[in-house]
Amino acid sequence: MKKFNIRKVLDGLTAVSSSSSASQTGAGKENDAVPESLQSEHFQLCKTVRHGFPHQPCSMAFDPVQKILAVGTLTGALRLFGRAGVECYCQHESGASVIQLQFLINEGALVSALADDSIHLWNLRQKIPAILHSLKFNRERITYCHLPFQSKWLYIGTERGNIHIVNVESFTLSGYVIMWNKAIELSTKTHPGPVVHISDNPMDEGKLLIGFECGVVVLWDLKSKKADCRYNYDEAIHSVAWHHEGKQFLCSHSDGTLTTWNIRTPAKPTQIITPHGKQPKDGKKPEPCKPILKVEYKTTRAGDPFMVLSGGLSYDTVGRRACLTVMHGKSTAVLEMDFPIVDFLTLCETPYPNDFQEPYAVVVLLERDLVVIDLGQIGYPIFESPYPLSIHESPVTCCEYFADCPAELIPALYSVGSRQKRQGYSKKDWPISGGNWGQGTESYPEIIITGHADGSIKFWDASALMLQVLYKLKTAKVFERARGKEEKANADIVDEDPFAIQTLCWCPESRMLCVAGVSAHVIVYRFSKQEVATANVQLLEVRMQCELSDVDSPDATGEQTPTQASSLPSSPQDGEPPATASTQPSAGGNGSNSSADGHRDNIPCLQVRSSPLKQSPGYQVELVVQLVWVSGEPPQQITSLAINSSYGLVVFGNSNGLAVVDYLQKTLLLNLGTSELYSPSEPNQRQPCSPRKARQPSGALCDSNDGPNAAEERCKSPNSGSNSPFNSDDESKAKFIKKVKYKSRRFSKTVANDFARMSRKISSSNDQKPNPDSKDVLFSRSRSSSMTSVDRESREAVCALCFCETFPKKSSEGAPSPCVLVGTTQGSVMLVALSLPHGDDHRLMQPVGISSCGTVARLKGGILTMALLDAAGAVLPASYEPWYDPNASDEEQEKEKSRWRRPASPPSSQEGHDSQFAVLCSEKQAKVLAMPSQTRVYKHSITESSFVLRADVVQMGGGNCIACLCANGHIMTLSLPSLRPLLDVNYLPLTDMRIARTFCFSNLGQALYLTSPTEVQRITYSQETCDNLQEMLSELFTPVETPEAPNKGFFKGLFGGGAQSLDREDLFGETASGKASRSLAQHIPGPGNMEGMKGAASGVVGDLARARVALDERGQKLGELEERTAAMMASADSFSKHAHDMMLKYKDKKWYQL
Repeated sequence: MKKFNIRKVLDGLTAVSSSSSASQTGAGKENDAVPESLQSEHFQLCKTVRHGFPHQPCSMAFDPVQKILAVGTLTGALRLFGRAGVECYCQHESGASVIQLQFLINEGALVSALADDSIHLWNLRQKIPAILHSLKFNRERITYCHLPFQSKWLYIGTERGNIHIVNVESFTLSGYVIMWNKAIELSTKTHPGPVVHISDNPMDEGKLLIGFECGVVVLWDLKSKKADCRYNYDEAIHSVAWHHEGKQFLCSHSDGTLTTWNIRTPAKPTQIITPHGKQPKDGKKPEPCKPILKVEYKTTRAGDPFMVLSGGLSYDTVGRRACLTVMHGKSTAVLEMDFPIVDFLTLCETPYPNDFQEPYAVVVLLERDLVVIDLGQIGYPIFESPYPLSIHESPVTCCEYFADCPAELIPALYSVGSRQKRQGYSKKDWPISGGNWGQGTESYPEIIITGHADGSIKFWDASALMLQVLYKLKTAKVFERARGKEEKANADIVDEDPFAIQTLCWCPESRMLCVAGVSAHVIVYRFSKQEVATANVQLLEVRMQCELSDVDSPDATGEQTPTQASSLPSSPQDGEPPATASTQPSAGGNGSNSSADGHRDNIPCLQVRSSPLKQSPGYQVELVVQLVWVSGEPPQQITSLAINSSYGLVVFGNSNGLAVVDYLQKTLLLNLGTSELYSPSEPNQRQPCSPRKARQPSGALCDSNDGPNAAEERCKSPNSGSNSPFNSDDESKAKFIKKVKYKSRRFSKTVANDFARMSRKISSSNDQKPNPDSKDVLFSRSRSSSMTSVDRESREAVCALCFCETFPKKSSEGAPSPCVLVGTTQGSVMLVALSLPHGDDHRLMQPVGISSCGTVARLKGGILTMALLDAAGAVLPASYEPWYDPNASDEEQEKEKSRWRRPASPPSSQEGHDSQFAVLCSEKQAKVLAMPSQTRVYKHSITESSFVLRADVVQMGGGNCIACLCANGHIMTLSLPSLRPLLDVNYLPLTDMRIARTFCFSNLGQALYLTSPTEVQRITYSQETCDNLQEMLSELFTPVETPEAPNKGFFKGLFGGGAQSLDREDLFGETASGKASRSLAQHIPGPGNMEGMKGAASGVVGDLARARVALDERGQKLGELEERTAAMMASADSFSKHAHDMMLKYKDKKWYQL
């Protein structure tokens, strides 16, 4: 392991990167070298898997032998599903809508037809499918495709009514073309419209059924190249389905009717029915219904056939949900769906169209769900889906990712979540069961937590590149639900989704969960395996406000100096009632409902339920904290949140200030404005403002160098005393003016405008943590050096919090003590010291002391993350309380209490030396401070033209680093503690606020974000994971023998009544049909043509699989040849025997005796 000297690292950073600035304090001593194991070669960025429901689905296909389902979307994406845990995502480069999918059944290939008139051949025999061939039509629009079973010739119908034929092996066009004017009658004067259906007769491959949109159906003879029959109907056709015997077919029409035709009687249909139409008594035609978009007709050996259709409902069923109709014999079942139907497929036992299909399930693709119906059970129950398709059940509002969790967490969450499962599912196994799981070597537990707009929280098992829901928590149960509009408009600060999750904090070791909602409420949960009934929910109402005051001459009644107090059990603002805990929730809190001028006052946004709450095993409410209205002003949404189980404290902040709550004693310990967190020796950093948006004349500009922001009022040094590491006020002012002029010249107007547009985009969303209500402020999220205006909104919100054990003073005397690091949107980092009573009994009786220690550092941009390292560079985790069941018996609790509040072991401190590093990261830069001296050791400017959206201190490969996502799409990692750039990849542009809101990093090189409203994309920035990705991914194609073809039977074989085959090669080949026009379509070799073959050819498993398939095919052909030879030998023996018998019979007879 190579060791780095700090001064040498500084010199190297200065020489290598001009965009980064690293410096070292001018201390008279050399810092000890900190070994760093992470290097640039340990990092690589790549996508791993995508989970969730396909966004905007539009087409679907199923391989009945491989048991694989494919779904295409409007954005050109392909999602393939097999058994539980087998998922795959592909994307067409053009991004055009997928209009149709066709499997090469049991061949490991898929044909996709896109709206840009191109068709593509996908190779599914490799773990990451790739396109082998593409064909782009130039003159005609593709409307329908059909690939017969065990055929290499693909029929393509076009908008002009023509049909072209493509060889799927070479992806070349055949010269054989069916022109629309030859297919229809010569007497027809109008164009028949686009081709909406193509299928071959199940019993005669030489007969092709072509359906035109106008209602004309043509039975085309491929050999004679002419139409055998034409079937005319007045209504437009949407779909066609064959009877397996090939004598009848069924058509669905736009007026809600189904017509049955006999292929030998084209004059009129043999039957016309309207499944959902009202039959008039006078024998007239039924009233028209909605179009039947699709119909499928499947036969069974032992009973009546199944007829499955979508649509066709009566027009008088206004507001009725989409339905799927299943007609079986005399019974008709109408199955209502939650969302509109996109497509459906009937799953059958056999892939052969000329045999009894024996349907067993129906796969229904909805706009926002995938449903599989069991046709074999009474009532048609649905199968329980093994896929994580319910991510979007309610819109995701926040997301957190935890890798390498305690091993017992997943079983514990699964045990309580299994009791929440619905009943009434089918007893059979999931029918889409193809593929195999990957053989990954990484087996650490991973958990993803998603917060939703309806107030629910879902815990997901994300281990081994899979995703399964473990447990669902409904936070809305704690509150009363508004029954009417008048009640709803009482005190809500959001129009919709008042229970939506804003942010959450979870401690995996203690299993404590803290949730903040958009209605300015915080809920603390404990985990228990036993059910309890809570008579009254513990409620604590907090009154947070920020008073207007003069900076130079503060009003005595509006200001206080909390930092002088060594212990502040409760610090409510002067002139307001203190916050109290209440077991009986009330709308008025602890004061009157309205102030003297009639404004709302002391009213929470939501009303906690007054009736007893039955809490199931899992997470149970410990305490509810609500912010209340203050003099007609609504409470500000919570922007930061932290919980510590060892201290029993919850701390949260917003644009008004900071609050600390003791959830063990159910009391408020601290309630301060942001400006009051600064020490009394520091001039006020900003002018406090009311919760309403008001533009203040104070402003600031962030400095790219170390030191204070020297501006009038806001930008005075927070530590201007003799002990301050910063410069004096006069020097700061001079530096400020000088740097404003310098930065204005340095940055061009174009860069400033581009950054302003990006800042406007970010700040326009209410989903961001800091300043959620500042929609009209361009630079509320980030303060670029190119910004010269000092007239801007100056509200300073608390945007980052971190519990830690460090030195509250700038001296190494004593051991580290519990503290809270507080980061603000103005780039200030303050330290708040905690004084906890010793012993469990004293902890529950005596108050916790709190004192503000002033500013630790100043950074450019809002603070995003903070952490502490020990002298060796390892992350110092916050202390935690090991989990125990609060509802267990006394004996069990006594065993567990022996482990209570196990603090993190403090690092050994050497006298006169710094023993800790404080890691601070903001929207623009990162700093590392030596503690307790609070001197800057390292500094790195992350970005100049953009800003950081998400930053986390993560552990990976035995080392630590800072992982950052910038608004310009770059993902970067910095080493710790030296802040060396290790990775910088332009991954994706910030095209959607959803990405910024849900992106999160985790340990061991993992990250994820919500790539669409319904899908989660997981990525890795670890080189080791990228190297092992091929082994970890699941396999779609597995060698499976094709089922045997149905037997012809004796009489059908004797009289020729069986299925008739067609040599399509002789008919469509270049020799017989000639070459197609070159201008009709252009062949494009796919990028996976060679790479895909190499990937499929690599590995012993692939070789063995292909060899097995080849042997199976060879054995099948040899078996057929052997059967034919045996039949011929038996026939020859029979003939020889009969001839010998005839010879013996007439051997001794004369000719006249015959």
